[in-house]
Amino acid sequence: MLPRSRTLPPRINNGVIEERQDIRHYMQVEIQPKNTTSDSESIIPLANYSKCFDDDGRLKRTGTFWTATSHIITAVIGSGVLSLAWAVAQLGWVAGPAVMLLFAFVILFTSNLLSQCYRSGDPITGQRNYTYMDAVKANLGGRKVAICGAIQYLNLFGTAIGYTIAASVSMMAIKRANCFHKNRDNPCHMSSNGYMIAFGFSEILLSQIPDFDQVWWLSIVAAIMSFTYSAVGLALGIAKVVENGMIQGSLTGISIGSITKSGQLVTSTQKIWRSLQSLGAIAFAYSFSIIMLEIQDTLKSPPAEYKTMKKATSVSIAVTTSFYLLCGCFGYAAFGDDSPGNLLTGFGFYDPYWLLDIANVAIIVHLFGAYQVYCQPLYAFVEKWAAQKWSKSDFVTAEYDLPIPFVSGVYNVNFFRIVWRTMFVVVTTLIAMLMPFFNDVVGLLGALGFWPLTVYFPIQMYISQKKIRKWSSRWIALQTLSATCLVVSVAAAVGSIAGVVLDLKTYKPFKTSY
Repeated sequence: MLPRSRTLPPRINNGVIEERQDIRHYMQVEIQPKNTTSDSESIIPLANYSKCFDDDGRLKRTGTFWTATSHIITAVIGSGVLSLAWAVAQLGWVAGPAVMLLFAFVILFTSNLLSQCYRSGDPITGQRNYTYMDAVKANLGGRKVAICGAIQYLNLFGTAIGYTIAASVSMMAIKRANCFHKNRDNPCHMSSNGYMIAFGFSEILLSQIPDFDQVWWLSIVAAIMSFTYSAVGLALGIAKVVENGMIQGSLTGISIGSITKSGQLVTSTQKIWRSLQSLGAIAFAYSFSIIMLEIQDTLKSPPAEYKTMKKATSVSIAVTTSFYLLCGCFGYAAFGDDSPGNLLTGFGFYDPYWLLDIANVAIIVHLFGAYQVYCQPLYAFVEKWAAQKWSKSDFVTAEYDLPIPFVSGVYNVNFFRIVWRTMFVVVTTLIAMLMPFFNDVVGLLGALGFWPLTVYFPIQMYISQKKIRKWSSRWIALQTLSATCLVVSVAAAVGSIAGVVLDLKTYKPFKTSY
């Protein structure tokens, strides 16, 4: 996970909004009058800046190609990898890997376009855009900024719901794995509600940490956990193939007329919906554009940040795609049409049960931190808006220092923050309890975020920045790519919604059991 030091919520003190950055108060660097006769200064216009600061007055960035690559890989590889075997099972041996490669190509291409939008104007000395929203504002402006913000925050809100579902499913999987170990014939049914409530209560407590960057170690732990459970899923898939002595699956995916583990008959219509839904699941697994510019903002220069980022995205997407192909294909090879929606909780695997427990604990730990990391920008937006609207309200703006027992320090209490963040977690938990469908939610999130955030805005910003002439061959090619991806996103969203509707036919609110 990427440290969120550059997108922290602002600190609000009695109506005064103090933007949070890596350094609370930058040192003032006195610039000496320029000697016009100096050739070296005419070549290096920033020579008078302190060696400790970049051209924007912030501390020197120290990020490299390797740090950017690691950030992207750890940001991309997450809970989405667990649904890839199911996605390949819907598409088959031909279309499944092909779709993964196509998504990888599109995301690599649009990521390179987005990296060139980090600076406005000159790609080396232009004004920096620290976040995705900054880039949209600088390059497009107008209503598109508000539209982009709405999509981004809606996507973050949906991600919080998806993480709640995924965490509760993994919690149940630990208990069910031990139940199956004792008695394989026991169905081990249980409700997910208690586990969602437990996860939500924990997130209420974690959400009250005003400076989440101070627990930077949680991001490192989360990254280690994501690799742990992904590697376990891959290893178990390989072991299952070896145990079976054969490769499961077909060229066209799940067969019409087959019966799923839930007892549903796969009709021709459902085959279409499930195939479309799998597109959203694959898109969700690849998404990282929201935080890409924040990763780029950690890079030092020279060379120009976009050049380093281009290399980093190429390597990281190649590594991620290879890993995804292995996980998805070996999962499908192991289970064929019966590939579970969540590779580690669908109980295609029963033994070794202790390894499943380790993998699911890793998922839970990862999601505990990831929930907060992804919600921080949304927290920041609402708290800043409230402080501006009710700047004279002590309830909204006042900070109170509360001494922490047995620790030399204080906890900054803000009543609005406590109420708002608690309500947010409660709402996401309730919605997760109402719609506990992991694959459908993952597919819908991937569909909603893929086209606008990964394709449309990067292409439009690039066209605006490079002043590409309308109806030129380059403009037509970019717009054709965008339109094609829009069709894919709409199709994936329709498939996911159809999946939710189908699940709701046999579902009773707050009475889900597995």
